[in-house]
Formats: sequence, structure tokens, C-alpha cells
Amino acid sequence: MTRWWAVVREALASALSQPVASVVTIVMVAGMCATVLLTTGRTVGAEQAVIGTIDSAGTRSIVVRAEADAGLNTGVLDRLANLDGIEWAGAFGPARDTQNTAFADGTRVPVRLAWGDNLSDLGLAASPVADRSAFASTAALTQLGMPDAAGGIATVDGDQFAVIAEFAVPDYLSFLQPLVIVPQQRGPDIAEQPVSVLVVIAERPDLVAPVSAAVQSVLAVDDITKVTLSTSESLAQLRAIVEGQLGSFGRGLVIVIFALTAVLVAAILYGLVMLRRKDFGRRRALGASQSLIVALLLTQIGALALVGAVVGCAAAAIGLAASGDPLPGIAFFAAVAILAIVTGLVAALVPALAAARRDPLKELRVP
Repeated sequence: MTRWWAVVREALASALSQPVASVVTIVMVAGMCATVLLTTGRTVGAEQAVIGTIDSAGTRSIVVRAEADAGLNTGVLDRLANLDGIEWAGAFGPARDTQNTAFADGTRVPVRLAWGDNLSDLGLAASPVADRSAFASTAALTQLGMPDAAGGIATVDGDQFAVIAEFAVPDYLSFLQPLVIVPQQRGPDIAEQPVSVLVVIAERPDLVAPVSAAVQSVLAVDDITKVTLSTSESLAQLRAIVEGQLGSFGRGLVIVIFALTAVLVAAILYGLVMLRRKDFGRRRALGASQSLIVALLLTQIGALALVGAVVGCAAAAIGLAASGDPLPGIAFFAAVAILAIVTGLVAALVPALAAARRDPLKELRVP
């Protein structure tokens, strides 16, 4: 530990003793990081913004609609549980008109019974009264005239439920708005109930197509012609195209920028080694090993590259924020900084080996 600390201290002292070369190295690395972030980083930020917009439309949703006599029932949820690639699944019964019991001629809003093992993912709290507690969206509460998200509702055929809370409708259920749902229990002693809408969310956008085929194979309906299945596969394909095209452009540009900077850093360091060859020869004559010379130069360049990476990333972040462009994310900043440091070390390796292998007696003769 003491030996390594001595190497670090000596490398820092060497960097401070050559301010011009050190500043040039820092500026080179900072410029490399800033250039990558202001070009590829801006592209990555835009890509993430576009993909986020596409994802918000529901790139992983699969919606099955069944007519009343199609024969689709809640038993499909048990079959879906055996399929891989499904993140969430929920079944909804036919819409039934309901209104606020406090208003005889109030606006009618559709209510749906709902089944699923993960209905709590929608933000639904535990129901105090099983199968009779309803949850309503903001739009539904407004039409029902329930600003406090509490009250009684009744269907046109006299069935009554109690609205106990408001819930936020996710994007993949927005087509059911205004939405009032009543979570229902399932069990071996409870008969299967008819389903008019089945919503399945795939784990990833690229799984939409295979999961759709699997879902269709387990519907077990009486008349498949009375069932329609719609997916977001087109959005998933668009997402892949956007990610692929922008990503390939960014990778190519990063490779060019880092390769060019590596060559320039190597040239600067090689010139630095040539200027200090007498110093390296003296060190070798006094017993310094080749590995020590390499370690000194790599540590020096590593420290300078670290400073340059921090300066370049900070300057780029300020520039992107000032121009209103989306930032690419902490992970991208960290990756660029690490890659810049590694590039600097790789570029310094050849000059460091050249310095370590010089004949000390020959170098000491240099005037």
C-alpha cells in the first residue's frame, strides 16, 4: 500500500512539474468527453425521450375483446398464469350502466367487475366489503358527482356498489374510461364469470408478438369469430427501429471521437517521454524497474484523464441544460467518463513501455 501511494504521489508531482503538458492532456480528454456528450449524448437523450413517449402509449399491451356469446370467461386467467413473458393480466366483465344513488337522474357511467391476481398494481386498496367495493377514475367521479370519492352507485337493474376510493387509470386501460371497477374474488367454489375485455401486458416490447400468439391459443372460447385481439406490436417495432437507428449512429460517432483522441494523447505523451528521457534514464540507473516507470506514467495519465473527464462531463451537462436538450442520464455520463479514462490509459501504454525499455546508460549521455 505504501509503495503504491509513493507511486501516486510521485506521478502527481511529475504532472505538476509539467503544467503545459498536463493542461494539454486535461483539455484533450475534457474535449473528448464534451464532444461525445454534446453529440451522441444529445442523440441518446432524444432517443430516450422518444422511446419514453412511445412507451407511454403502451408498447407492451395486448387487448382481447369478446362479445357476450363468445364464451370467454375468467378461467382464462388460470391458463395465462402458466405462460412466460407476461407481466400483468386482468379480466373485465361487460359494462353495466350505473349512477349515483343520491341523484335519481344522474349521469350514467359504466361499471365493470374485474378479476386478476395483480389488481393491487392498479393502486387498489384492500376492499372492506368483498365484491361490493368500487374504485372510480377521476373522470368517472366527475360524471357521477362524487368529489369526495365516496358514495353509493346502483346499476339500472338494481345492483348496488359502494365507491370507496379514487384510482389512477394506467395508459393501457385508458380506452375503458370513464372507468369504475369492482374487484371480484375467485376460487374453486366460485363459478367462472363472463369476460368482455382481457388486458395482458408483456414483460418487454419485443415479446408482444409471441405473447399475443400464446394468449390467443389459451382463450378457449366457443366462437373465435366473436373475439378480436389488438396489440401494440406496431409501436414495439417502431420503438426497435428508433432505438436501433439512433444507437448505431451514436456508436459510430463515439468510436471515431475516441480513436482520434487516443492518437492525439499518445502523440502528446510520446513527446513528453522523449523530453524526459534523461530523467527516465537516471531513474533506471538508480535501480527503478521497468514496471515502476510504466506505473508512474500510467498513474500520471490516469489522474489527468480523471480530471479531464470530470471537467468535460460537467461542461457538457451545463451546455445541454442551457440549450434545453434532454440529458442522456447518469449512466451514460459515467460510461463516457470511464471510457475516456480507459482510452487515455491505453494511449499511454505504448509510450510508457517505450520509456521503460530505454537503455539507462545511453539515455544518461543525452546532454
